[in-house]
Amino acid sequence: MDKDRPVYIISVAAELVDMHPQTLRLYERKGLIEPKRSGGKTRLYSERDVEKLREIRRLTQELGVNLAGVEEIMRLRDELWALEQRFRTEVERLQKELGEKLQTLRLPPALPAPSEGKPKRQVPDKERPVYVISVAAELVDMHPQTLRLYERKGLVKPKRSGGKTRLYSERDVEKLREIRRLTQELGVNLAGVEEIIRLRDELDSQQVHLESEIARLRLALLRELGSGESEVKKSSAG
Repeated sequence: MDKDRPVYIISVAAELVDMHPQTLRLYERKGLIEPKRSGGKTRLYSERDVEKLREIRRLTQELGVNLAGVEEIMRLRDELWALEQRFRTEVERLQKELGEKLQTLRLPPALPAPSEGKPKRQVPDKERPVYVISVAAELVDMHPQTLRLYERKGLVKPKRSGGKTRLYSERDVEKLREIRRLTQELGVNLAGVEEIIRLRDELDSQQVHLESEIARLRLALLRELGSGESEVKKSSAG
């Protein structure tokens, strides 16, 4: 079954996710869900919409995430899905361009987990640990104990010096400012913040891998085409 095919009217979709139809209408007004419309303007939900509604229910009911946090989480999930589609499209384009020569290369069908296939690279300036906890806390207008709490929750992971002193990078400071925005301005609870930070880290990791993998495929394309041209020249010279 095509997951994007709109097939469920609102009463059926609501029953499938154990919600009131008015709740689905609220989520539509908030932009969390976008059902299609039939010719008679009847809302029609797809299987993917139903999956999204179940995730919204999990976030709100099990984790206690408010709608502002849910909006942020769903937006990041959509970005990850779009990145996956971009990856597949680009790989298919390169496969078609290279033709049969690319069949000897092993191509992954989808983006791997964030922990896999990370390219080796130098540590950017933003990731260099330079701030002790008191300075980092002052930069983000938080108490040092709050930074320790966020570290225990896994929201931020400062490096350690030889003497075990916590050292925060500029990227850590940016992340702490974002956590403050989510908690203080949007009222997102820590469970929601954890989900948002995890998704953002995954998005960054996948973006790095996508760029690395596409560059690898393009290089393979150039090498194969160059090899083909050399063979043609040898044949002509013979």
